[in-house]
Amino acid sequence: MGVYEELQARGLIAQVTDEDTIRDLVNNGKAVFYIGFDPTADSLHVGHFMALCLMKRLQMAGNKPIALIGGGTAMIGDPSGRTDMRSMMTTEMIDHNCECFKKQMSRFIEFGDDKAIMVNNADWLRDLNYIEFIRDIGACFSVNNMLRAECYKQRMEKGLSFLEFNYMIMQSYDFMALYEKYGCNLQFGGDDQWSNMLGGTELIRKKLGKDASAMTITLLLNSEGKKMGKTAKGAVWLDPEKTSPYEFYQYWRNVGDGDVLKCIRMLTFLPLEQINAMDSWEGSQLNEAKEILAYELTKLVHGEEEAEKAKAAAKALFAGGGDMADMPTTTLKAEDFRDGSIDILGVLTASGLTPSRSEARRAVEQGGVTVNDEKVTDIKTTYTAENFAGDGMLVRRGKKNYKKIVF
Repeated sequence: MGVYEELQARGLIAQVTDEDTIRDLVNNGKAVFYIGFDPTADSLHVGHFMALCLMKRLQMAGNKPIALIGGGTAMIGDPSGRTDMRSMMTTEMIDHNCECFKKQMSRFIEFGDDKAIMVNNADWLRDLNYIEFIRDIGACFSVNNMLRAECYKQRMEKGLSFLEFNYMIMQSYDFMALYEKYGCNLQFGGDDQWSNMLGGTELIRKKLGKDASAMTITLLLNSEGKKMGKTAKGAVWLDPEKTSPYEFYQYWRNVGDGDVLKCIRMLTFLPLEQINAMDSWEGSQLNEAKEILAYELTKLVHGEEEAEKAKAAAKALFAGGGDMADMPTTTLKAEDFRDGSIDILGVLTASGLTPSRSEARRAVEQGGVTVNDEKVTDIKTTYTAENFAGDGMLVRRGKKNYKKIVF
């Protein structure tokens, strides 16, 4: 099985423009491909995870990845999948986020001579002459065709700014710039990027000739990968300062029964034969599959040592054994106490288990809070610093959210 066929078997490929040519490029290590990342935050999150894993798979097969950081396009904002306009970012914010991305991507991709490269589209977009650009590049795009693109149609009712309308042209120009500068012959992206990607392919053919070998391939990122990046609390980050390795492990440990094998197939590097053997698993075996998923992905992002710690902490909490030292912990300080005590609502908010005291009150009143496995029903319950001495107290909100609280 070639790498292209493996991508298909793992459920990663949704659409392609020229399958035979793309199969040849990918299977024979001749693809110079790019995936773009807009630096809208200072950390990547699990919504980017599938793209990072794909880049790793293709590099292992001898292909050359280009990680394109959207330092220029981030100044406009991608309207795809949005119902409102993105907040405007300063150049300094964007550049800081780009540096953070570089560090995180290095865990997945090997950069260096004749290996992966990282480029920033700010290098060619920020200094463009507007009149020259719209005469040379804008003339290649039909407004009628652009308005039929799904990424624009979903914004038309609430209003699409002219600023955002330029995004497709900018992304298309990226592909041509990469084609000319680095020999990039393949682009990857989520299914919500399909129109933008086709625009890049057509631009190359119009400007550089029909024989230009630029291709497009799109992955099932919108309906699967982006969904993976969202939880009730927001994004699950790859930065351990934002989402601890233990919280990252638990996120994957708690995926739905119907998604676990799909995630294992798409995101882990376990052999397909091993994964296919899990297709008949059900009941308690699905819990084992979730543990495998959580461990493999935590190891990939945070390293084997952190994965082992997270696994041990989960065992300590749910199986009554293992080491509680690696459980997510909140350390209370003297200023958290008032007149020598802190109430349960203060504990919940200080630990981040609830975003506010009002949310904490509801959680207690609804019977969803336990301290050291004993349910707390009185919102006036208080604790002193001595209660958190030694190993501290285990506070849980609901079935899946908990913290060890120490003083």
